Formats: sequence, C-alpha cells, structure tokens
Amino acid sequence: MIKTFEEARALIRALQICTIFESEKSGLPSLWEHVDLPEKQEGEKGWGEKISAVWDWKNRLPATFPDEIFYGKIKGGFAVLMTMDHLRHTHFPAAYKPVSQLNSLAGHVFEKIRNEPWETTELRKEIMAAQGCSKSQFDTALKNLQISLNVVRSNDPAIERDTWLTFQELYPEIWELHVVED
Repeated sequence: MIKTFEEARALIRALQICTIFESEKSGLPSLWEHVDLPEKQEGEKGWGEKISAVWDWKNRLPATFPDEIFYGKIKGGFAVLMTMDHLRHTHFPAAYKPVSQLNSLAGHVFEKIRNEPWETTELRKEIMAAQGCSKSQFDTALKNLQISLNVVRSNDPAIERDTWLTFQELYPEIWELHVVED
C-alpha cells in the first residue's frame, strides 16, 4: 500500500500499467486500490485525502516524469498510467489505429488538434458549432482519439486544463518506431 507521490511512481514502474480508479471490467490493477490514505469522512467538506492524492498523481506523475510515465485511455475508455517502456513495446503496437479508421467527427477533432494544441472546453465549443454534434458525440470522438493513440494530453506542468496534442508530436520516437506513413 502506498501513501506518497514517490511510492506511486514506484508502483507504476512495478505494475507497468494500471487504471486510475478501480474497475473489474478493465482487468487491470488500479492506482486507487493501492493507495492507503483516508477516504472522505461523513460531514467532511471537499474531497477526501485519498481522492485528492489519486487525482493529483494522475496528472503530476506524467508531468514530472514524462520520459518514464504515460497517461492515456485504453479500450473501454479507462484512464491509465503506464510506463513508457510498456507504451513503446506493448501498448502502442496493439492499440494504435489510424484516424482514417475512426468516424468523421473524430477526423474533424483530430485536424483541429493537428494544427494547434486545444484545451478541451474551447475545442468542444468549436467542434459542436462547426459540426452540429452533441457534447456526448464530441466526448466520444475525443476519447476514441485517445484510445487509438492519435491524441494525448499535454504533460506541461504549467498547463492547468486538459490540453490536447497529437501523439506524434509528443512522442515522435514511438510514432516513428511503429507507424509507416504512406
């Protein structure tokens, strides 16, 4: 059981991949189940110590150790942390799909992100207005772009809101290792 940021880093390294929160459907261990901090107590305001730590670590681990830890989504939409080695050699070859194999809405979202980084709220507004889609349709397209390893969240610790970049831009060495472009 872990209590500190450094122990969370060691856990990710040991597990290679884990979800952020528990889910039997994922078939993976979770960061949540390994954290030994108190949960929110009845009558307590705000988040409990455990949820605060897990939520912080999911962003801070890949921001602090970008060459070591990756944050992304896997099939089923589960948020995960994994080692870069696992991403490079196991996950990317199994999960990558070209944007052309996704729906057209995902293609429009990708094109916006390919041209420049976008923060989620502004991108959602822009795409919903331009494409006439619902929030749910947009969210699904963005999630599918993450699962297929076409877009990733920026690891820049100075950026407070989820900001999206292409996977190729943030991880060119992994991209070049696996993707043959026509």
